[in-house]
Amino acid sequence: MKLSITESALEKINKINQANHTYILLRYDTKGMGCAVSGLPTFSLISERENRHIDVENEQFPTLITEVQAVFFAENMKLDYINGMFRLSSPEGILNPFIPTVGILE
Repeated sequence: MKLSITESALEKINKINQANHTYILLRYDTKGMGCAVSGLPTFSLISERENRHIDVENEQFPTLITEVQAVFFAENMKLDYINGMFRLSSPEGILNPFIPTVGILE
């Protein structure tokens, strides 16, 4: 699995990362969706790696994913920052077009 980050997204991540989080964690958010398979791919900034995390190839920022959630993501993805929101996409289509900046600092 691979994630590329555009310059605008990386610039925004670095600007809001006041706590100096070490990793991007790709996660499948199911809060308020009703069941574990209804959700949206998103990401968070985290400081500590857990045993259940696996590496995602990324040259710009160390990136992880929980192994069981990898099925909800594409093999190749791009993280961009457009019009005040992050956007996660793949060659197959948009995975999540509206990821607010406040949502990644949970």
